[in-house]
Amino acid sequence: MKTKILFLCTGNACRSQMAEGWARHLKGDVLEPYSAGIEKHGLNPLAVKVMAEAGVDISGQRSKTIDELPEQTFDWVVTLCGHAAETCPFFPGRKLHRGFDDPPRLAEGAKTEEDALAHYRRVRDEIRNFIQTLPEALGEEQPA
Repeated sequence: MKTKILFLCTGNACRSQMAEGWARHLKGDVLEPYSAGIEKHGLNPLAVKVMAEAGVDISGQRSKTIDELPEQTFDWVVTLCGHAAETCPFFPGRKLHRGFDDPPRLAEGAKTEEDALAHYRRVRDEIRNFIQTLPEALGEEQPA
């Protein structure tokens, strides 16, 4: 039986999309990943680009709110930003907060796309490292 996990962020545009993509790519045999946002901001094209660089295609994913999810029962809800952790609606199951920097916010002052992409790549790799610890690390975590 796969662990059903929801990755939740504010806009379901970048971090939660990356987490869902990594989970499908690296742990699809043991995880059934979903992603959503408190709001819907659209899939971030730079997130799609850096994930493709790493061999993970998330271009077919779409930004969605919690209400648009086909499934409302999850073993774990993992919030990836502070806003989502603070405003996460109630879900049965366990909740964990694992915050990651917001690449679009970090890239706001970038002078070139390459400078901006460096922020996205760093967060992409941090999320990959977290996903690689799943689902085993979930059992060690205390719910948020």
